[in-house]
Amino acid sequence: MPRLTLADLHLLPLPGMDVPSALAFSPDGRRLAFLHAGDGSNVQSLWRLDVVSGERTRIAGPDATSRSEATLDRAEQLRRERSRERSLGITEFHWAVGTGAGTPVLAAPRGGDVLIARGDGPAVPLGLSGVGDPRLAPAGDALAWVADRELHVGSLGPDGRLGEPRRLTHDAGDGITNGLAEYIAAEELGRSRGFWWNRAGTAILSARADETGIPPFHLLHLAGEMPEVETHRYPFAGGPNARVDLSVVRVDDGIRRDVDTGAAEDDYLARVVADQHDGWLVAMLPRRQDRLRWLRVAVDGTTDELWNEASTPWLNLDDDTRILDDGRILRSTEASGVRHLELRAPDGAAERVLTAGEWGVTGVAGVDEERGRVLFHGTRDGVLERHLYAVQLDVPHPVADPERLTVEPGWHEAAIALRGGAWTDRWSSLDSPPRVVLHPASGPELVIHAPAISPAEIGHAPPELTTVTAADGATELHAALYRPVPAGGSPPPVVVWVYGGPHSQKVANHWELTATPWRQLIRELGAAVLVVDNRGTAHRGLAFEAVLYGHLGEVEVADQLAALDQLAARGEIDASRAAITGGSYGGFMTIRCLLRHPDRFAAGVAWAPVVDWEGYDTAYTERYLGTPAENPDGYRSSSLRPDAGALRTPLLIQHGLVDENVHFRHTARLLEAFTDAGVSCDLQVFPTERHASRTPAALRERDRRAIAHLCRGLGIELPDGWEGTG
Repeated sequence: MPRLTLADLHLLPLPGMDVPSALAFSPDGRRLAFLHAGDGSNVQSLWRLDVVSGERTRIAGPDATSRSEATLDRAEQLRRERSRERSLGITEFHWAVGTGAGTPVLAAPRGGDVLIARGDGPAVPLGLSGVGDPRLAPAGDALAWVADRELHVGSLGPDGRLGEPRRLTHDAGDGITNGLAEYIAAEELGRSRGFWWNRAGTAILSARADETGIPPFHLLHLAGEMPEVETHRYPFAGGPNARVDLSVVRVDDGIRRDVDTGAAEDDYLARVVADQHDGWLVAMLPRRQDRLRWLRVAVDGTTDELWNEASTPWLNLDDDTRILDDGRILRSTEASGVRHLELRAPDGAAERVLTAGEWGVTGVAGVDEERGRVLFHGTRDGVLERHLYAVQLDVPHPVADPERLTVEPGWHEAAIALRGGAWTDRWSSLDSPPRVVLHPASGPELVIHAPAISPAEIGHAPPELTTVTAADGATELHAALYRPVPAGGSPPPVVVWVYGGPHSQKVANHWELTATPWRQLIRELGAAVLVVDNRGTAHRGLAFEAVLYGHLGEVEVADQLAALDQLAARGEIDASRAAITGGSYGGFMTIRCLLRHPDRFAAGVAWAPVVDWEGYDTAYTERYLGTPAENPDGYRSSSLRPDAGALRTPLLIQHGLVDENVHFRHTARLLEAFTDAGVSCDLQVFPTERHASRTPAALRERDRRAIAHLCRGLGIELPDGWEGTG
C-alpha cells in the first residue's frame, strides 16, 4: 500500500513550501517586506521585518474576496493565468521606489482594492473597487491604476488617504485598453505592465493596446445554468497582432503627448525602464524577434534611438536593464552566445563587458552602487544550481571571475537592498526545503525561515540527478530519475514526465523536485519517473536552445528516446515498459512520441496539447517557426495531425473547455484527424477549467484518470485505497 494517495496530490503549498516569497527591501534598506501564509495554507499575508532588530509584523491579511478562486472575478482569474499565480490572499506588493530618504510607502492590491502602508504603520485599505495593477508614484505621494480599461490617478496624503481620483485616459473601448499589458505581452514577452511613472512623479508613460484588428475568438461556458460566451482577441500565428502605441500623460492636467517609436504596426513593446534622470528607456522588438531597438523617451514625448541589439535566429528577452546614478546603463546580452553583463554609456555606446565565459547570467538581483558592484544569479557553478555572484562595475580587463556569495550547493534566490548592503538568500536543494536567511551588511545573519523537515520525514525520496548523451551523440543532457519503491530486482517500468520546450528547465538541485507528490506516488506504485531536459531547453546558451528552430518536436523527441535507451542500457529502467505524460508543450511532446514511435510506449496521457502550431499565438510560435507563410514546411512537419493514423498506443487526452491559451480547438482537430484515420483515443473534458486546472475536484479527477491510464498500460495493479478520502 503506498504511503501517498490521490488525495495528497492537490494540497498546496507542497510539503516544505510554506515559505516567505516575493522578498523586497524598502528603498532605505531598513525594512524587508514579504508574503507568507505561515500556517501551512495557500492563503498569504503581507509581512514586514525590521532589518536591524529582526522584529517581524503581519501588516495585512486576506479578506473574504481573496481567500478562494471561486470569489475572484474573471479579470483576476485571467491575470492569475498569465502570471501562473496559484497562491491566494495577498499575492503581490511593491514599494515606492524613490522614498529612500523619506518614509517608505508600500502598496498591495487585495480584492480589487489597494492597501497602503507607511513607515512602520499598518496596511490600510483605500476603499476602491475594480482596481487593476495599482502603482505608487516614486515619492509615494500618488497612486495610479487601471479601471474599466482606463488609466486613473489619485494623490495620497501623509495619512495615507486617497484624494479625489482622476481619469487620465478616455479612449478605451471594446478591444482597446489603456495602461494594461495585452495578451501577448503578458503571456509570451514577460511584460505584465502597461504604464510606468517617471521618477519625478509628474508624468506616466502609458501603452494603448488596440486589438480590434484581431478577429474575436469565442469560448463556451456550458456547465452553468445558461450557456455563456467568453470572447478573446487571440492573435494566431501569421495573423494580426495588437497595435500598441505609447503616450506620455501629464499627471497634473492629463495632457497627452503621443510617442513616435518608429515601430511597425505589428512590432512588440518589449520593455520599459524608468530613468531616474527622468524619462524612460523603451525597447521595441520587431515581429521577427531577431533584434531589440532601445530608445530614450523624454517626458515631452520626444525620442532618441540609443542602440540596437541583434541575435540569430531569435533574441531572448530579459529583465536585467538598470540605469545607474551616473546615467550609465547595465544590460545583459547573449551576443556571445551565452547571456552576460555589459555596461553602456548614457548615450547607449558600449563601454565594457562585465562577465564572460561558457556559463551564463540568469538574472540581475540588484546593483549596490554604494559598493560599486552588481549582484546577479548565474550558472558559473553548473546549470543544475543557481548562485548569487558579485562583480565590480569598473572591472579590470580581462574580465575577472565573479565573487560567489552563496555557499550551500543548490538553488539560491536573492533579494538585494539598494542601500545598506543587506541581502536575503532563499535557498533549497533536493535534500533541504527552502530556508530564508537575511545577510546584513555587518553582524550575524538572521534566519527568517528554516523548516526542520527532511525528505524522509515526509516519506519522499529525492530523485537522482544524472547525465545522458543527446541523440547527436555528443551533447550532454541532464536528467532526474525517481527510483520506485521497492528498489532493486529487475529494472522497473518507467513513466517519462516531459515538457521539453524552449524557455524551460525542469532538472535542477531544487527542493520542488523532491516535494512534487505526483512523481512520488508513481514511484510508490512501482514505476520509475524520468525527467530529461532535452536540447532546446533553456540556460545552456542560445545555440543549445535554438537547435529546434524551424521544426518543433524533432530533436526534442530524439533526445527523450536517447535518454530512455541509455538508462535501459545501464539497467536502471525497463524501456520496453515505458509510458509518457506531459501538458501544454509536454502534451504536444507526449502525442508526438506516440505517433512517431508507437512501438516505444505502452501508454500516454496528454493535458492541453498543442496540435497545430498555426493555432497557437504569434509571439511564441513565430519566435521558433517564423510565420506559416515563411515556413509552411516547418508548420506542416511540426503538426500532430498528419501522423494521426499512426496511433497504436492507448492515449488519454485531457483538456479544459475554456482554456484560453491552448484552445480546446487543438484537441478537437486532432480527434477529427483520428476519426478520419480510423483510430481513437480516450478523452476527458473539464467544462470549467482553463489551461491550468485549479479546482480541487477537477485536479483530483484529472490525476485519477491519468494515473490509472498510465498504470494500466504498464501492467501495474493499483492497490485498494490508493485514491484516499480527500
